[in-house]
Amino acid sequence: MTPSGAFTLHPLQPGDVALMQALLTTFGEVFEDAQTYGGALPSTAYLERLLGSGDFIALAAMKGGQVVGGLAAYVLHKFEQERSEIYIYDLAVASGHRREGIATALILELKKMAAEREVHVIFVQADCGDEPAISLYTKLGTREDVLHFDIEIKRQSEA
Repeated sequence: MTPSGAFTLHPLQPGDVALMQALLTTFGEVFEDAQTYGGALPSTAYLERLLGSGDFIALAAMKGGQVVGGLAAYVLHKFEQERSEIYIYDLAVASGHRREGIATALILELKKMAAEREVHVIFVQADCGDEPAISLYTKLGTREDVLHFDIEIKRQSEA
C-alpha cells in the first residue's frame, strides 16, 4: 500500500478479489451504472486470472477499510515497436471523497508503475462535458481531440 494523506492506494493482486468486487461497486455507484458493474459479476477464478495477468492493473483508494475510488487500466503491447502503452479504462472517486487528491494520486501511482515497466505512455479518454475529468487530465497530460467509435458486434447467439 502507498500512503498518501488520509487515504492509501492499494495495487490489486491475485487474492484481492473482494477489493476488486468493492471497486466494481464503487464504479457502478460513481458512474450511476450498477447494472454494468454489478449485474453479471465475474467469477472469483476469472478475477484472480485478470488480477494476475500482468496486462491488467487495478488500484484501489482506501479510507477506513473502504474503497472510495480507484482505477482500472490495461497494458497494450504495441506491434509497430517493442513498447507498451497503458490505457486507463475507468477512474472514479466516490462523491463524498472528491477534491482530496485521490484521482491525482491514482494517476501518479500508475505513472510509477508504468515507469517500472518501461511503458511508453499512459492514455485516457474523457467524455465531452465531463469537466472535472477534463480538468484533471489536462493538468496531468497533453490533450488530443479524437473521435471514439463503438463498433457493434452481432454474436452468433443473437443471429
